[in-house]
Formats: sequence, structure tokens, C-alpha cells
Amino acid sequence: MSGRAQLMWDEDLTGYDFGTGHPMDPVRLALTMRLVEAFGLDRAMEVVAAKPAGESTLRLVHRQDYIEAVRRASADPHAADGSYGLGTVDDPAFAGMHEASALIAGQSVGAAEAVWRGTALHAVNFSGGLHHAMPGGASGFCVYNDAALAIARLLEMGAERVAYVDVDVHHGDGVQAAFWDDPRVLTISLHEHPRTLFPQTGWAEETGGDRAPGGAVNVALPAGTADAGWLRAFHAVVPELLAAFRPQVLVTQHGADTHVEDPLAHLAVTVDAQRAVAESCHELAHEHADGRWIALGGGGYAVVDVVPRSWTHLVAIAAGRPVEPEAEVPEEWRHEVYRRTRQSAPRRMTDGRRPQWRDFAEWGYDPGDRLDQAILATRRAVFPHHGLLP
Repeated sequence: MSGRAQLMWDEDLTGYDFGTGHPMDPVRLALTMRLVEAFGLDRAMEVVAAKPAGESTLRLVHRQDYIEAVRRASADPHAADGSYGLGTVDDPAFAGMHEASALIAGQSVGAAEAVWRGTALHAVNFSGGLHHAMPGGASGFCVYNDAALAIARLLEMGAERVAYVDVDVHHGDGVQAAFWDDPRVLTISLHEHPRTLFPQTGWAEETGGDRAPGGAVNVALPAGTADAGWLRAFHAVVPELLAAFRPQVLVTQHGADTHVEDPLAHLAVTVDAQRAVAESCHELAHEHADGRWIALGGGGYAVVDVVPRSWTHLVAIAAGRPVEPEAEVPEEWRHEVYRRTRQSAPRRMTDGRRPQWRDFAEWGYDPGDRLDQAILATRRAVFPHHGLLP
């Protein structure tokens, strides 16, 4: 194996830009990469700029008529009228939208190819994780579903079992939809409860199609869930299912919008807990997928305080050079933040928490606890399909 880890990056990825005032500010990508560089992580792994996803690749997930609609909106944004989800408040059309979206997708597909072929053991595309895009439409700030495309490419290359774990605050609905009836793919999503957050899907009862019973797993977390509950839910569901499914590759999505400071959702997770889940995903990839791990970004709208730190921790873990939570943020990066945003940057890579959680199997179930009710609902709905006790 020529390199143990790849980081997928091209400065043109910041061209995925819905415009001034939109929550999906591309500065979050630029600031993440600059923080990665400030810690020297770009020298600890191979930085690769993959080519944009071509039409035949996009068609692995997306319909031809939708791809053509994206191209038209990209060429003439003012003509986008909301059809196919393009030209809406969430997904305003912009010049070059097709090219920018295909470039992000290309990085995730390139990551999949590198990991499957053995060029890299781990590959990270923090510009990716656009998990809401549907086969025939844009949704939730997502035009092309790079996560689903990466999985589809793995299947095309011969993978027989791929597991997808999504810890974004929003349900990974587009990826679930793409593989709803495909027994080769296990999709697991932990997200804020659909009663209180877009896209109002991801109920425990959503468990896969007739040809893939138990292939979709959803943990709907109560609003206000903090570190201890979030980690408890993750460990109560994900490890046992991965052990039973035995994936050949693990694909994970690390939306940073679970954070307590994120303006678009209602969980109360810290950067420290996000780092802990990234570490767990790394360990689970080695335990169950021979180390094959593709890690993607996702949502995250606290673009200075949260996203760059969270995803730099993710990159560092994939590179085998984890950054200690107590590490000081490099001074040059803090100057870069102020230059770009006129905001003050955080001084340390921690939120000052040491996340602890009670193991579900060890401590048991509290019937009066809303979080435990959510965990048990998921286990009851899905675990028997995998030969597991709820």
C-alpha cells in the first residue's frame, strides 16, 4: 500500500457557494484546510485532487433528467424555478453549480476508489457528506449525493457489503433512499428527532425495503441530547450492527451540526464528543472492515468555532496523527480566521469537556428516559433482522 491515508482536496471545492447569507458558507472548507495545514497534517498524508464526477458516475445514483436540470440551472441560474429542488431558498441556483457539485462528488468517489484498490487505507473528503440529495432532486443544501455515489462506486467495483454511518444532526435521507432496497448496503443514521428537525424523516420504524429488511437503521434523538446521551446512543447501536453486518468498507459522515452552538439544530454536543465518535469510527473500521475507512464531512454552520476544529480532528485521526483536545490552535490560523471573517477564533482544540457515557448493555434501560426510549425503539425495529437481541 503506497499510502495509509489520503486527504481529498482542491481549492476549487470552495466554489460550492449558494451566495451571501446562505448557511452553507464555503469559508468553512477553506478554514478547515488552513487549520489542517497549520498542524502539518497535510504532510502526514497524501493530499489528492480527484477529477470531477463524470456523467456516467453521477448516473450511478442520479436520474439523467435531474443531471440535465442541474446543468441548465448552472448555465442560467435565473431560470431555475424550484423544479427538481433547484432555485429554492435551501438550494438556490448559482453559476457553475454543476461543476462545483461534480467536483465534490468526484472527491468522494476518488476516496472510494483509493480505499477499495488499496492505494490508501483511509481517505477523507470533508467537503463531502451532502447526504440529502435525492436521485431526482436537490434538497437541504445538497445537489449531488457524493456519499451515495461513493458507495455506488464501491459496489460497482465489486464490494459486497458496505456500511454507512451518519452522525450529522439531520437524517441521512438521501443515502437511505438510494439503497433502501439493496441488501449490500447498511445505512445507519443518528440524528435529531424528525418531529423537531428537517427533513422530518428517520423514524425508528424506517428499516429498509422488502429486499433489504433491516438495511436502514435510524436513531431519532430527542432535542437537547448532549455528549453523554449522544455517545450512549452511538455505542448502543453502531458497534453491534457492524459486527453482525461485517462490512468490507466503512463510510462515515461527520456533519458538525450536532454541536451545541450550531444555529440550525437543537442538539448539545461538543467538539470533544465529535472527536470521540471520529475515533470510534476509526476503531470500528479496523475491527470490522480491515481498516478500510472513507470519512466525509456534512453539515455544520458554526463555521469558525466548530467546523474547522471538528474536521481537523477527523483528518488527524485518519492520518494517524491525532491532535490532543487541549492543543492550542496555531496562532497563524487565528490570524487567518480574523482576516477572512473578522471573527475571533477559538484558542484550543477542545470545548473543555471530557465526554463520558454509560454503556447501554452494562447499565441497562431506563424506561422513563426519552433517550433510552429512542435507543430501544431502534434496537427493537432492526436488531432481530440481524440476528441480534434488542
